[in-house]
Amino acid sequence: MAAPGSAPDRQAPAVILGAGYGGLRLAHRLARRADRPGRIVLVDRHPVHVLRTELYEIGRLAATASAARDPFVLRLDRVLRGRAIEYVEGQVERIDLAGRTVRAGGRTVAFSSLAIALGSVPAYYRVPGAPEHTHHVYRLGAARALAARLRSLEATARTAGSRHRPRIVVVGGGSTGTEVAGEIATVRWDRLVGRGTPVPEVVLVTGAVPLLDGMPGPLVRSVRSLLARARVELLEGHNVRRVDPASLTLDDASVVPFDLAVWAAGVEAPPVVAALPVPHGRMGRLAVESTLEVPGNPGVFGVGDVVELKDPVSGGMVPGTAQAALAEADVAAANLAARRAGRPLVPFRYRERGVIVSVGLRRAAAVTPHLTLRGSPAKLLKRLVEREYSLSGARRPAAPLSR
Repeated sequence: MAAPGSAPDRQAPAVILGAGYGGLRLAHRLARRADRPGRIVLVDRHPVHVLRTELYEIGRLAATASAARDPFVLRLDRVLRGRAIEYVEGQVERIDLAGRTVRAGGRTVAFSSLAIALGSVPAYYRVPGAPEHTHHVYRLGAARALAARLRSLEATARTAGSRHRPRIVVVGGGSTGTEVAGEIATVRWDRLVGRGTPVPEVVLVTGAVPLLDGMPGPLVRSVRSLLARARVELLEGHNVRRVDPASLTLDDASVVPFDLAVWAAGVEAPPVVAALPVPHGRMGRLAVESTLEVPGNPGVFGVGDVVELKDPVSGGMVPGTAQAALAEADVAAANLAARRAGRPLVPFRYRERGVIVSVGLRRAAAVTPHLTLRGSPAKLLKRLVEREYSLSGARRPAAPLSR
C-alpha cells in the first residue's frame, strides 16, 4: 500500500468502481484509447451490467421472472471478453484516497487513477417506516421483488372473486415514480394472472414539489393527460411523514391506505461515497470540478449519479440520468488518460438530447430540441433510447481513439 500523500504508483492499474451505464462506458472508452493507462480494473459487486433504465417495466419483470435468459442484464464475462479490462467481483467496502487503494470483496486493490461510478441508493429522508414498509425499483433484485409481490396481490384478488382492487401507492413525483405508476396501472394483469384479474387502483403521491419538477412544460402537461387516461390518481402538495405497514401519513395528517407501497422519492450517494473526506453536494454526492475530477485528488474522477455538477453554460445541475452518465464517461476517460500523460484536462459540457417519460404500455411523452411527441411515437422513441443504452454496454470496441 502506498503511504498517505505519496505520488501515484504508475505501475498500479486504473480502477473503475461500478459497472453501471457510466462505469462500463468509461471502461470501454478507456480500453479503446491509443494512450490507455496500462491495466484497467473494473470493480462491481455483481457479475452483470443491469439495464437500470428499464426496471420500471413491472409487467416485463413479472412475465420474465422464470425466464432462462434475464433480459434486464448483460453478463460482464461476455461484455468484457477480448477487451483489456480485468473484472473484480466484490462490494466496495472502503476507498482510501490518501493511500490510493480500494477495499472490495475482501481484497485490496491499489490504483494509479480512479473513477468512482457507484451509482446511487434510495433516499428515505429519515421518514420512519419507509425502508421497512415500501418497495423500490433502484436495484434489479428489489424491482423483481416488487413485480412478484404485485403479481401475488393480483392473483389473490382474482381468487377471492371480490370486487376489491389492490391499492398501490407510489411515492415520488419524478420520472421514476411517474413511470412506475403508469406501468402498474396499464399492465395487462389479466394476461399475466388470468381472466377476471382486477385492474389495480394506483395513487401517485408527488410530494411538496410539482410533478416532474424542472422538466419542460409541454412534457409535464402531456404526462398529466396520460396519467389521467391511465386512471392514476394524483395526490399533490404534501410530503410523506410516516409509513406504516398498510398506510402512510402525510404532513397534513391525512392517512393514505395501501395494499402495497413503492418508494420512488429520490436517490442519494452510497454510504462508502458519502463517507469520503472530500467536498460533497446534496445527498452525499461528490462535488467535482468541471473536469469531473475530485478536488484535491489528482487522477480521481466521479461519473454518474455519485456526482453533483453545475453546467457552466446552462447554469443548471447536470441531471442524474443514464444520458448524462454516458456523456460524463467519455470526458472522464479522456481526462483520466490526460492526467496520466501530464496533458491539460478538458471540462465537461452537458448537451441535453431530450427528455422522455413513459406512462405505461404504448404511452409516453417526449420533448427533444427538434420535436415534441406523445403516445405511441414517444413510446417507440423511448424503446430506441433504451436500446441505445443497452448497446452502449455491449458494443464491441472500434478503432483506438486518440485524445
